[in-house]
Amino acid sequence: MHELSICYALLEQVELISREHDGALVRRIVVTLGPLSGVEPVLLARAYPLAVAGTVAADAELVTETTDIVVHCDKCDTRTTATPNRLLCGECGDFRTRVVSGDEMILRQVELEAPPLRQQRVN
Repeated sequence: MHELSICYALLEQVELISREHDGALVRRIVVTLGPLSGVEPVLLARAYPLAVAGTVAADAELVTETTDIVVHCDKCDTRTTATPNRLLCGECGDFRTRVVSGDEMILRQVELEAPPLRQQRVN
């Protein structure tokens, strides 16, 4: 299941963001997945708890959102949505298209909670 390694890579980015904000706890992670990304949302959700255990994101909710596949048609020069097994132009029906979006995985949002204030010792 390559989704576990994807979770670990995602967590590296999230931990970097947390460190940039003084070790803030992560409360929510939002990821956008395209249908052609090769990542299965259900498998990602199953792998997620294993990857975040014992980290700043241990209690964070993982939210996955999906996007449409958008293709650009070389024949009629338009952009339309398509389905994974039928990357045809939605305007003219031509097969000479290229994927513009729908093959990506994007870390869209990380919600943080400020770490508790450290008490200073008074001498």
